[in-house]
This record gives sequence, C-alpha cells and structure tokens, in this order.
Amino acid sequence: MDPVPVSADHHDPFARPGSLTPPGADPVVRAIDLQKFYGSNHVLKGVTIEVYPRETICLIGKSGSGKSTLLRCVNFLEEPTVGFIEVDGLRVASDPLRPRNRQHQEQIRQIRLRAQMVFQEFNLFPHMKVIDNLIEGPIRVKGMPRDQAIATAERYLAKVGLSEKRDEYPGRLSGGQKQRVAIARALTMEPRVLLFDEPTSALDPTLVGEVINVMEELAHEGATMIVVTHEMAFAREAADRIYFIEDGVFVEVGPPEEVLGHPKDPRTHDFLARTLGEAHVPA
Repeated sequence: MDPVPVSADHHDPFARPGSLTPPGADPVVRAIDLQKFYGSNHVLKGVTIEVYPRETICLIGKSGSGKSTLLRCVNFLEEPTVGFIEVDGLRVASDPLRPRNRQHQEQIRQIRLRAQMVFQEFNLFPHMKVIDNLIEGPIRVKGMPRDQAIATAERYLAKVGLSEKRDEYPGRLSGGQKQRVAIARALTMEPRVLLFDEPTSALDPTLVGEVINVMEELAHEGATMIVVTHEMAFAREAADRIYFIEDGVFVEVGPPEEVLGHPKDPRTHDFLARTLGEAHVPA
C-alpha cells in the first residue's frame, strides 16, 4: 500500500510557544492515517499524529478507545491495517499480508531500536540481575561492547535512582522499582522516542509517585515521549500536547491547559468529569 503523502510545508498547529523543539525540526514520529482492524472490530479509524523532538505527547481516553493499540502500532508490536509509520526518518507502510521476509524483519528491528516501549507489567527477565536486564539489549541487539553497555546501564540506573539495586534480582524489587528499572532499560538502548503504555496502572497507588517523578524529569529534560496515561496530573504537568481519543478517532487535541482546563468537545468534558470529578472540569 502506498504511503499517504505529507506536505513538505506541514507544521504542527498545536506546538506550544516556548517549546524545546528546534524551529523547522522534522518529526521524530509520524503515524499517518492509521487504521487497525481486528476482524470486524475497527479499533483505529484513520488517526494521524506527529511528534517532534523533545516533545511529550499524552494519549488519554477510556479503556478500549484505541490509545494502547496506536502506541503498539508505532513500533509494530501490532501491524497497522492501513497507513504508515515513520520513526526518525525510517518509513514502513502497513501491509498485513506482507511476507515476513528478512528485509521486513530488519525494518521492524530498526523501528524498535528507535522507539522503545515501557510496558504496564515491566517485562523484566526474572532470572537475570538488574544490570544484566539492562545490558542484554545493547549487547545482543546493538552489538555494544560489554564494558560500554555496563557503563551505559549504570548511568541510567543512577538516573532513575536505583544504583544500589544493580545486582538485585527483579523479584526482590517493589513494583515501582521494577518500573523504574524498565525505564532505565529502555533508556540504555538510547532510542529516539520512548513509548509508555500506562506505566503506572499495575502499581500500588503508594508507588505511583516514584515512577511519575522519573517520567516528569525526563520530560523536562527534553526526552521525546509518547505516553498513554490515566494520570491527569502528569499530563497537565509534563505534556506539550494531549490527544483525547474515543472510539478510534482523535476527538480533541491541544496543550494541556486547553484540553484539560477548557475542553471544547462534550465527549472530552464527559470523560474528564468521570475521571477528575465534575467540580474539576469547567463547564
């Protein structure tokens, strides 16, 4: 399937004044006219999103709206049915019937090197120490020398505040610590964009803050991130733009002060009223 053309002078109308994004920068991520079917279930209905360097984008919406499916399509954990994905200049068109040949597999591998996922359930190797979890990808996937991989992993463990857990096994960590290790593991691959799929949803409420603090620090330092989240306080604090998705389409897009503070679409208002409480959403 031919990719959807993108105008050369396309710019992002929602870019926030004072953004860290360099003027004239190309998007790190483009997902153009994405559709996704599971049999007769039409989950994504032609959504388009562009993410620029140093931006944090939050995807919000109720369960089943398509936000996690969109995120998984970005690094081809799910194959889009229609449309194309471009990450750091590498474009891959959707084609669910394509043969799984070596060329396609290498394209997907390159996309995943550029777009690292942080999952809800951590997905750490339980039989490996923390440091070994972090160096596995750089050594095996990127071919990084072991000494360099260890130094990189130790740097990012320090960044998430877990240097002292270097030689622990995941089973001895709290849920919040496991998720911070998962973030450090993604950072160790030094991707162009981080993808977070509701990274706090599996955590005890008392542990959410330690993960959110790390993510807010990354956002303020200028990491490029796409975050599926139900943490509206994080979205308000860290997002450059918020995309509210319902029934597979973007209903409202804009900076947090608009989408969360003054929603224009009744569907956005209703979602926020259920999530935050009616008193916290202006009429």
